[in-house]
Amino acid sequence: MSFLPVTRKDMEERGWQQLDFIFVSGDAYVDHPSFGPAILCRLLEKHGYRVGIIPQPDWHSTKDFASLGKPRLGFLVSSGNLDSQLSRYTAARRLRHDDSYSPGGKAGFRPERAVLVYTARLRECWGSEVPIIIGGIEASLRRFAHYDYWADEVKPSILAECGADLLVYGMGERQLIEIAAQLHQGVEIQNIQDVQGTCFRVPNFDYIWDYEAVASFEQVRESKRAFAEAFRQEYLEQDAFRGKRLAQQNGSWCIVQNPPAMPLSTEEMDEIYDLPYMRTWHPMYDQAGGVPAIEEVKFSITAHRGCFGGCHFCAIISHQGRIIQPRSDASILREAKIMTEQPDFKGYIHDVGGPTANFHQPACQAQLERGTCHGRQCLSPDTCKNLTASHAGYLDLLRQLRQLPKVKKVFIRSGIRFDYLMLAKDDFLRELCEHHISGQLKIAPEHISDRVTRLMGKSGSRVYRRFVEKFTRMNRQLGKKQYLVPYFMSSHPGSQLEDAIELAEFIKEMGYHPEQVQDFIPTPGTLSTCMWYTGLNPLTGQQVYSAKSPEEKAMQRALMQFWLPKNYELVRRALEKAGRRDLIGYGAECLIRPEKKASRENTGKQPAGGTAGAIRDIQHKHGNNSKNSSRNNKAGNHKNRKKLVK
Repeated sequence: MSFLPVTRKDMEERGWQQLDFIFVSGDAYVDHPSFGPAILCRLLEKHGYRVGIIPQPDWHSTKDFASLGKPRLGFLVSSGNLDSQLSRYTAARRLRHDDSYSPGGKAGFRPERAVLVYTARLRECWGSEVPIIIGGIEASLRRFAHYDYWADEVKPSILAECGADLLVYGMGERQLIEIAAQLHQGVEIQNIQDVQGTCFRVPNFDYIWDYEAVASFEQVRESKRAFAEAFRQEYLEQDAFRGKRLAQQNGSWCIVQNPPAMPLSTEEMDEIYDLPYMRTWHPMYDQAGGVPAIEEVKFSITAHRGCFGGCHFCAIISHQGRIIQPRSDASILREAKIMTEQPDFKGYIHDVGGPTANFHQPACQAQLERGTCHGRQCLSPDTCKNLTASHAGYLDLLRQLRQLPKVKKVFIRSGIRFDYLMLAKDDFLRELCEHHISGQLKIAPEHISDRVTRLMGKSGSRVYRRFVEKFTRMNRQLGKKQYLVPYFMSSHPGSQLEDAIELAEFIKEMGYHPEQVQDFIPTPGTLSTCMWYTGLNPLTGQQVYSAKSPEEKAMQRALMQFWLPKNYELVRRALEKAGRRDLIGYGAECLIRPEKKASRENTGKQPAGGTAGAIRDIQHKHGNNSKNSSRNNKAGNHKNRKKLVK
């Protein structure tokens, strides 16, 4: 077993003169099943294709793009595990200083809009003689006309803009094997138009049949209402069983989206995760200190894919889908045993889960027969009566993992959906607290205002309060001192100053001191982004307020950390603007103390934490709300080192 070829020398050592596919990736090459390029390349390898990788090519010339020669069947292009704009820029549109998917964690190894840049260089190098297939999270979520937050404009489909031949959306394994088979049989790339989970391009609607038209790029660019309606169509047809073929004119190209790929079976999931991965970064990164993204996932196990949680700010629905695709216990145990043989394994499995750890089975059996319900969610705003709320299979898996030799502890660090947990009548919470937490449990209520959580697709404050009580009671019974580390988000669509103040009051009441807070970032392809850009809920047509001015966004963020001296002035201004001076004082319910006038009179300046300074401080930090980000990609998580008061 060895790494896949990244140089001509690697090819020669295998006796290969030509590759079948070359994968161009915006990420450094890490041969691990938490990294999409590794999965797809290993799967193609198993199916008999010769595959090489060009990781993070220098895009300033064509040299790297020609380094492995001309592939027999085609180039595969991806920006990596994150959208390249999100990996390069913060919520304040400032350049990030680090990149966990690059050597040494340093930024600058990938261009912005990487898929477009890589495709342009490949065309410059090879012309139109070699098929180019784009995929990954960036291509997947930009497949139709979309709003780009960093450019602050509506952009056309990435397939129309970059000139690639085919776009694979979703996770891609099933699509790629089918495309490879057709190319191998001699089918021209422009004639591959029947693969589910792909988009292709034709000049206009006359070239296709059996489709539903979506408002054109030109129409959605000019009208926010047209944008919202187009998004609603795309969102509701995101189902492999009942989804319709959609088509949207983008300038001189009509982009046609086939229905999503069918969910993978357990056997197919096992095949993918049983492939012979090296489980580390390529040795060429040793001198730079490796690739930091591996650290959080090296001893973590993906137990399933998909999420029926329906969070509106999350891209999972449009990428992995709502139907849970589990692996078998046998496959997971095999991977765990491989981990225990690693020389640096210390006895701790860091995570066993997926986008949401305790979604270990489909929401209901009907989803496997007819797909997801049109226009309805499983958990929000109300729980579906057909929802199967049980952790039985997950509990059995965790118990088996705990019994493995060399395993001291099995942690659960991917998200726990607490509202689903509260519906189940099993021992999951007890075993979670007893065996799978090390002092802290990360949880994501995201907000506490019912107006905001409803627009987020999350459960309201009453459910969270009941969970906190149950969690506290369970730890008391077990004689453990364990704490919740809640994630909250500021400036999500629907959140006004009074909602941010309600959240601040809740944080004070609960004794929380969140060390990390996050601003909403309108990433492409999410329902929340559509609301933020258009001011409309595309599912209801109702108007939605969004905080867009830098000052109000800074205020909402500061309220989540109202106790910090640097936030004092922003918090004071927010409370006064909202008519809540009652929260400025010495009472137990007050957020801040009255301002000391002497300090301002003596200096003639704003306090160090004044509005301008706080806004600058906000712009130098970043929040991240995408599940292809911290929650869909566990490697991006930061550890909260501060214990919180219950």
